[in-house]
Amino acid sequence: MSGSGFQVWMGSIQERTEKALADLLPDAAIAPAHLHGAMRYAALGGGKRVRALLAHAAGELTGAAADSLDRVACAVELIHAYSLVHDDMPCMDDDVLRRGKPTVHVEYDEATALLTGDALQTLAFQILAERPLGPSAAEQLDMITLLARAAGSRGMAGGQALDLAAVGQQISREELEFMHLHKTGALIRASVLLGARCHAGRDDPMLEPLDRFGKLAGLLFQVVDDVLDAQSDTATLGKTAGKDADHDKPTYVSLLGLAEARALAESLLAEAQAALAPLGPSAGRLAELAAFIVHRKF
Repeated sequence: MSGSGFQVWMGSIQERTEKALADLLPDAAIAPAHLHGAMRYAALGGGKRVRALLAHAAGELTGAAADSLDRVACAVELIHAYSLVHDDMPCMDDDVLRRGKPTVHVEYDEATALLTGDALQTLAFQILAERPLGPSAAEQLDMITLLARAAGSRGMAGGQALDLAAVGQQISREELEFMHLHKTGALIRASVLLGARCHAGRDDPMLEPLDRFGKLAGLLFQVVDDVLDAQSDTATLGKTAGKDADHDKPTYVSLLGLAEARALAESLLAEAQAALAPLGPSAGRLAELAAFIVHRKF
């Protein structure tokens, strides 16, 4: 497990990400106040900020400026928050609890939840576009494109479509992996690369091992999520436990069994940490983050 130094670092990044999000989100008193209040409700005060942590760790590795990493971290967290708002709606997963509180469509209403997700997504791209971030304007355009691909039909949105289509179906391990490389993995992978790209140019040799690490970390996160969904209770998770089984969704646990899914997580952890070997000891924060993903309790 990670030591106290990692815990202190993680806490500081989570705190600064929360503050940066609070500053970048529209004030709830500004019209349309109802929508702005819902945006803040959805994005603030919860979550482990894993994507922000990955962006900061990768960016620190390449020498990126902290204020640039704050903006990238906020962008990926806003995309993640939007996806949760939409995923929880009755037309998707129909869930009533997220991060230990009522989901947005329950706390507000379905129309507001739909608009909240839309607004959080567009704010993420505004944050990436409105100030210099990368080594050049061309590099920054690459970063915006990277996030768009990770969030779109060839990434997170496409993965969610595959997930919905798989309900009640028997799919192979390869098909399950393909689905989660998109649904969950694409944004985690992008978080790593966006953090690195705040300083590293597109031809930087560090990007290749970082990209491999990001891909493995994305799969690792989903395997562990499936395990936690199967073995934890709702109070611990902060969201409805066992909903994948209740909805007859294919998961790593339903496909492999709990013991083998746990073993797969440990194997992916070893692969992810091995992917960082070319980067040397300076990639220690990313290695610790991979271990945190595996051993997190909720």
